[in-house]
Amino acid sequence: MRRALGDGYELDDDPARIDVGYVHHYLAVESYWAQGRERDVVERSIAGSARVLGLYHRGAQVGFARVISDGAVLAYLGDVFVDAAHRGRGLGVELVREAVDGGPQRELSWRLDTSDAGKLYAKFGFRERVAPPSHMERRGGPRP
Repeated sequence: MRRALGDGYELDDDPARIDVGYVHHYLAVESYWAQGRERDVVERSIAGSARVLGLYHRGAQVGFARVISDGAVLAYLGDVFVDAAHRGRGLGVELVREAVDGGPQRELSWRLDTSDAGKLYAKFGFRERVAPPSHMERRGGPRP
């Protein structure tokens, strides 16, 4: 999939086109959710994703999103961002639209975590979820 968005912007889901250095820098330095993430972890997360999307402006990458999925029941949207210099143009909406509605996971149940973009995701049917007592989570990292 490669789709022009106008004004020199385009979306592309070709993993070979992802600028891993740019994505790593954004996630490790500029994001609030992946501060300090190591480059090898970013590389493995991209390689292990069901789908990755790059947002490009005149050929340079300016945004990113990835989909993690079992391909049958569940999909998770993660590491979504648009560079600050390119925000306010509806590009985040198009990036999320393509990720959740444009790919092979569109009919699956979706999950995501966000602290600042709930209104954006609500446009695509995401709702805040109050985790029931049966909802459990295990975070990554060293074990005692």
